[in-house]
Amino acid sequence: MKPLVNISRILVGGLFIFSGLIKLNDPIGMSYKLQEYFSPDVLNIPVFEPYALMIAIIVVVLEVVLGVFLLVGYKPKFTIWSLLALIVFFTFLTFYAWYFDKVKDCGCFGDFLKLTPFQSFMKDVVLLVLILILFFGIKHIKPVFGKLQTTIIALLGFVGSLWFGYHVLMHLPTWDFRGYAIGKNITEGMTIPDDAPKPVIEYSWKFNVNGEEQIIKTMGPYPTVEGDFVSVDTKELEKGYEPPIYDFSIEGEEDLTEYFLSQDNVIMIVSYNLDKIESEGGKKLKAFTARASKNGYQVIGLTASGEDSKQRINNAYELDITWYLCDEKALKTVVRSNPGILELDQGTVMQKVHWNDLEDFEL
Repeated sequence: MKPLVNISRILVGGLFIFSGLIKLNDPIGMSYKLQEYFSPDVLNIPVFEPYALMIAIIVVVLEVVLGVFLLVGYKPKFTIWSLLALIVFFTFLTFYAWYFDKVKDCGCFGDFLKLTPFQSFMKDVVLLVLILILFFGIKHIKPVFGKLQTTIIALLGFVGSLWFGYHVLMHLPTWDFRGYAIGKNITEGMTIPDDAPKPVIEYSWKFNVNGEEQIIKTMGPYPTVEGDFVSVDTKELEKGYEPPIYDFSIEGEEDLTEYFLSQDNVIMIVSYNLDKIESEGGKKLKAFTARASKNGYQVIGLTASGEDSKQRINNAYELDITWYLCDEKALKTVVRSNPGILELDQGTVMQKVHWNDLEDFEL
C-alpha cells in the first residue's frame, strides 16, 4: 500500500498544482467558464454568476495550495478530505457537462489544453480513484521535512498563490495561450486549411411510411424511402478542425475585418461592455489615443455595446474613438482587461497591455 500511496501522492499533488497554476494564470477566463456553468442553460443557478470571479480565485488557489500541502505532507487529514470534496465537485461538473452535452470545454487546463467533456470526466474519475487510495492509505502520508520547514513551505504556497492571482488580475496572464497572443496573426488564426478534417455528422431522417413513423440513419445522403418526409435531426459524432479564432470580426456599416487586418499601425481599444469599463482605465484613454493619433497610428475601438453606450463613453471621457462592433465572447478572449489595448500590424499582434500598464505601451 505504501508505494501505491506515494505514487498517488506525487501524481495528484503534481496535477493539482499544474492545473491550478494554469487556471490561476487566467482567473478571469476561469470565471467566464463558471458563468457558463451557472447559466440557465446548464446548471440554472444564475444567482452565482456575479460571484464567479471570487469563486474562481478561491477554487484555483485551493487547487494549488492542496497540491503543495499533499506533496510536503502538511496536515494530511485536512488535505485529503479537502481534495476528496474538490474532486467530487469537479467530477459532478464534468459528468454533467458530458452526459447532458451542456458544456463543450470544461476549462480544466484553461486555454493551454482543450479536453472534450468525456476526456475531462475520465480524467476526474482517475483522480478520484487516486485520491481514494490516499484516503485509505492516509497513515502512510508523512511530512517530507521537519514541522517548521513544512509549515513555512505550506504558507509560502498559499501566499504565493494569492500574490500570483492578484498580479495577473491587475495586469494580464503571464502565459497567453489564446490566438490573440503577442506575435500571433489573427488572419492566420481564422484560416481553415484545405486538408483540415471535416466533422462527422450522423443524420436521423424521420419518415411517415403507411401511417407509421420510421427513422433512417445515414452519414449524410438523403435516403431512398417510400414515404412522406417529416423531419431530420443531426448529431456530431466527431468534431472537425476548429481554427484558434472563429468569432472575431470588425463590423461597421459593413464588414471591415479584412481591411483593418491588412493595415499597419492599428491600435485597438477593446471593451467587451462599455457599461462595465473600468473608470480609471477610461480616464487614461484620452491622452493615450491623442498621442497615438499624433504619432500616425490608426485608433479604433471594438465593443459589443450599442450606439448609446458608445456615445456616452466618448462624452464621459472626452474621447474621439470610432467604435466598431464585435462579438462579446470574442472580445473577452482577445484581452482580459476592460479596456485592453492592442497594436496590430497586418493582423499580427505586436503589443497588448492591460489598462494598468498603458504607460508601458511603446508608440
